[in-house]
Amino acid sequence: MFFGMVGEGFACGIGEYTGGMDTSQKSLYATLISRAEGLAGGLGREDAYRLARLATEDPAPAMAAASSVRDGAFGPRVTYSRKVFIPLTKLCRDNCGYCTFAHPPRPGERAYLTPEEVLEIARSGAEAGCKEALFTLGDKPEKRYREAREELCELGFATTVEYLAHCSRLVFEETGLLPHANPGVLSAEDIRRLREVTVSQGIMMEEVSGRLLGRDLAHWASPDKKPERRLATLEEAGRQGVPFTTGLLIGIGETTEERVDTLLAIRDAHARHGHVQECIVQNFRAKPGTRMADAPEPGEREMLATISLARLLLPPEVTVQAPPNLAGDETDGSYAAYIDAGINDWGGVSPVTPDHVNPERPWPHLDALKARTEEKGYLLMQRLALHPAYALECERWVDARLRPKVKADVDSEGFAREHDWSPGMTSPVPAEEVAEARGGRPSRMRPEFVRALTKAGERDLDLREIETLFTARGTEFSELCRVADELRRAVIGDEVTYVVNRNINYTNLCYFRCKFCAFSKGPKSLNLRGEPYLLSTEEVARRAREAWDRGASEVTMVGGIHASFTGRNYLEYLRAVKEEVPGMHVHAFTPLEVWQGAKTLGVSVREFLIELKDAGLSTLPGTAAEVLDDEVRAVICPDKVNTRQWVEVMREAHALGLQSTTTIMFGHVDRPVNWARHLLVLRDLQAETGGFTEFIPLPFVHMGAPLFLQGNSRRGPTFSETVKMHAVGRLALYGYIDNVQVSWVKLGVEGAKVALQSGCNDLGGTLMNESISRAAGADHGQEMLPEELEAVIRDLGRTPRLRNTLYGTPEPRERATEHPKRRSALPTVRTR
Repeated sequence: MFFGMVGEGFACGIGEYTGGMDTSQKSLYATLISRAEGLAGGLGREDAYRLARLATEDPAPAMAAASSVRDGAFGPRVTYSRKVFIPLTKLCRDNCGYCTFAHPPRPGERAYLTPEEVLEIARSGAEAGCKEALFTLGDKPEKRYREAREELCELGFATTVEYLAHCSRLVFEETGLLPHANPGVLSAEDIRRLREVTVSQGIMMEEVSGRLLGRDLAHWASPDKKPERRLATLEEAGRQGVPFTTGLLIGIGETTEERVDTLLAIRDAHARHGHVQECIVQNFRAKPGTRMADAPEPGEREMLATISLARLLLPPEVTVQAPPNLAGDETDGSYAAYIDAGINDWGGVSPVTPDHVNPERPWPHLDALKARTEEKGYLLMQRLALHPAYALECERWVDARLRPKVKADVDSEGFAREHDWSPGMTSPVPAEEVAEARGGRPSRMRPEFVRALTKAGERDLDLREIETLFTARGTEFSELCRVADELRRAVIGDEVTYVVNRNINYTNLCYFRCKFCAFSKGPKSLNLRGEPYLLSTEEVARRAREAWDRGASEVTMVGGIHASFTGRNYLEYLRAVKEEVPGMHVHAFTPLEVWQGAKTLGVSVREFLIELKDAGLSTLPGTAAEVLDDEVRAVICPDKVNTRQWVEVMREAHALGLQSTTTIMFGHVDRPVNWARHLLVLRDLQAETGGFTEFIPLPFVHMGAPLFLQGNSRRGPTFSETVKMHAVGRLALYGYIDNVQVSWVKLGVEGAKVALQSGCNDLGGTLMNESISRAAGADHGQEMLPEELEAVIRDLGRTPRLRNTLYGTPEPRERATEHPKRRSALPTVRTR
């Protein structure tokens, strides 16, 4: 199934809703919709009433507009949370006329789940891949029932909320699930206590009409359903910075205008605090044994109209959710029509526990939910209990004790990581993400994405366009990879190059405190893997000779910044290598080393580079770039060279005829906009100097990195993000940097193959003693033989070519006759 280059707009399936409006009504309807779209959720109360009445009569126009607003805010993505449902207690002091969840104390039945029972449920969820523990419970049962008070006392707690906080902490510490709590009306102290142990909280407004508290109505004899109490909870949660879930329950006796009042109250609270992450539109279902057992249920038209209204009245960034299991017939997928009405979230869906509030309405199987969603051209995306925008800003919204888990569980856009793969691990690359890169997950494409992709290869992409390409998913992702690979073929052809080289990391002692680095050793990092060392110039020369004898044409020399180093140390290493192996290409010294070397000698960067070149430096590695955006550098390497200084070193080097590679080290605290800024820095400098030979994405290896171990980063990029970096690099740097390299050390062989089919044309080097990635926890080997690299390339139907550092052909080795008595007995590399 292919959905075309752009989403087709409003889907079919609502043709039956054709109200009998006259011309003036239709004109008013169109005007109200236009104003609602243009005001981004700011329609006034009277106009909102008018819009609601018209939408109830004929929902189709409102649905089309709501879908458009949703697509503009969220794109072709519908989220859900994979959760486990923990009903801490089913006692409640309220007496809602529609509820079968709550019941009075029963003989022989405990009032609360025990901590052991809570953990048993949570562990079953964790084993099933859930990320959320949803605690649902009655409201303050201890205020109504002696049994609740006695059992709380036995457990060691005074209130239900205190016990909820204890169980939330227990679940998080024992299982890693992120708790979300729905305990009803809360005091400021309750919210504060729960904020320490949950990532989000919630309370359904249901309806803000006090009229429904009347005798025998929906909220009769339910003190916690007083609108002012629930609104106070919503407001206090905003003041305390709690990501909040709320919503309305339709069909419980409210009027159309009262629904609007509820939505506007939610909108106003969010306008003050920005904390409403989702608004649920839930339809009443009549249940036997309740006061409202015979009450009429809202029909599909009413539900679709209300969803559309919520989308049009609320700010675009607020998620609109509708439960799929409460649709007219949850078994036939009719809930998919909710997508047409503007939802972008299905809520929590559990693979292990029922919906305890509506046990008679089972959740659809996740495979079925995915199929129904993607039949509409939308991608089903997993999120945490915390919605993506709030997960990305967890420093503001989440307690410090919970943040490390949030950061570890999300990708660069705040969605849940659905696979355990991380760069450097030997676990298989995720089959689903490989299939997606190859067109196996069809979906609509955003118009702005199509414009950016169409523009690539024709003219320079701007910041926004590059950022948009980095957010590709589904068909967008496969099209990105396809176009990048076609551009690679047009620029380079079907050759895949590699170089025989050796890494010589002369010291791992460093006085800089880069938070991503597990290689360097210093006073604060001696607990990391590996012993501190410093190689002598003789040992560096010996390793260079050994590499030469094994057929290497290049040695790459980089290391930590030793506290005693001056520029003279770098010059001595260079001279030692060139004296031992005059023909060796020395690719050495990051801009940080050059900057520090010049500073310690009291000379300019240019003067020091001239000395290095005279001593035998051939090219510079483009590392120490990390992410060339000082917003990111302030977090991951605050004492390192900044973006301007890095660029200055490279500009001076290129002016002296010293070419360089260039890299990006990504997947930690950065986001697509930071990646886009980095690529523009590279492109602008290359336009000026032409000195970069290749672009090398280096995904962050997290396992041993202080940044991750201290709970301050993601677990490296996802596999699809890694592939996208190579593909977008090809497109954004088109016409400037022709070569894009993939690091097999970071991705492994199978991952490297996908990158080679997504815009890459170079497989890097044989390496011989790569140690920086290994120090960070990478499991892949330290060396790959030329015949192994060539086998990888041929397996893709491409042609391998041995190259030198500057992408030329290495000279035949028989011309290099230095120190013949010391030539290695190992066979030399076959040259072309």
